[in-house]
Amino acid sequence: MNETLKGIESLKKEIKAEIKAIFRLNMTFEGWSVPEMDDNEAKRRILEIMQEAIDELKTELEEN
Repeated sequence: MNETLKGIESLKKEIKAEIKAIFRLNMTFEGWSVPEMDDNEAKRRILEIMQEAIDELKTELEEN
Protein backbone atom coordinates (compact mmCIF):
# COMPACT_ATOMS: atom_id res chain seq x y z
CA MET A 1 0.00 0.00 0.00
CA ASN A 2 1.47 3.36 -0.98
CA GLU A 3 1.68 6.38 1.33
CA THR A 4 -1.43 8.04 -0.11
CA LEU A 5 -3.56 4.96 0.49
CA LYS A 6 -2.10 4.55 3.99
CA GLY A 7 -3.00 8.15 4.80
CA ILE A 8 -6.55 7.80 3.51
CA GLU A 9 -6.99 4.46 5.27
CA SER A 10 -5.98 6.09 8.55
CA LEU A 11 -8.84 8.58 8.05
CA LYS A 12 -11.43 5.90 7.28
CA LYS A 13 -12.96 5.78 10.76
CA GLU A 14 -13.14 9.58 10.97
CA ILE A 15 -14.68 9.92 7.50
CA LYS A 16 -17.37 7.35 8.34
CA ALA A 17 -18.12 9.09 11.63
CA GLU A 18 -18.47 12.43 9.85
CA ILE A 19 -20.85 11.00 7.25
CA LYS A 20 -23.02 9.47 9.99
CA ALA A 21 -22.99 12.77 11.90
CA ILE A 22 -24.17 14.65 8.80
CA PHE A 23 -26.99 12.14 8.35
CA ARG A 24 -28.09 12.44 12.00
CA LEU A 25 -27.90 16.24 11.84
CA ASN A 26 -30.15 16.29 8.78
CA MET A 27 -32.62 13.96 10.51
CA THR A 28 -32.70 16.39 13.44
CA PHE A 29 -33.35 19.36 11.15
CA GLU A 30 -36.10 17.43 9.37
CA GLY A 31 -37.69 16.55 12.70
CA TRP A 32 -37.74 20.22 13.67
CA SER A 33 -39.30 21.36 10.40
CA VAL A 34 -41.77 18.47 10.04
CA PRO A 35 -42.67 17.09 13.49
CA GLU A 36 -45.13 14.53 12.07
CA MET A 37 -42.64 13.13 9.56
CA ASP A 38 -42.33 9.46 8.66
CA ASP A 39 -38.86 8.60 10.02
CA ASN A 40 -38.20 5.75 7.58
CA GLU A 41 -39.22 7.81 4.56
CA ALA A 42 -37.09 10.74 5.76
CA LYS A 43 -34.08 8.45 6.33
CA ARG A 44 -34.40 6.93 2.86
CA ARG A 45 -34.71 10.33 1.18
CA ILE A 46 -31.79 11.85 3.08
CA LEU A 47 -29.63 8.86 2.13
CA GLU A 48 -30.70 9.25 -1.51
CA ILE A 49 -29.67 12.90 -1.45
CA MET A 50 -26.35 12.07 0.18
CA GLN A 51 -25.76 9.39 -2.48
CA GLU A 52 -26.54 11.94 -5.23
CA ALA A 53 -23.87 14.22 -3.77
CA ILE A 54 -21.35 11.35 -3.68
CA ASP A 55 -22.20 10.45 -7.27
CA GLU A 56 -21.66 14.08 -8.31
CA LEU A 57 -18.25 14.07 -6.61
CA LYS A 58 -17.33 10.85 -8.46
CA THR A 59 -18.37 12.43 -11.77
CA GLU A 60 -16.26 15.52 -11.04
CA LEU A 61 -13.28 13.29 -10.23
CA GLU A 62 -13.69 11.34 -13.47
CA GLU A 63 -13.93 14.56 -15.49
CA ASN A 64 -10.64 15.89 -14.11
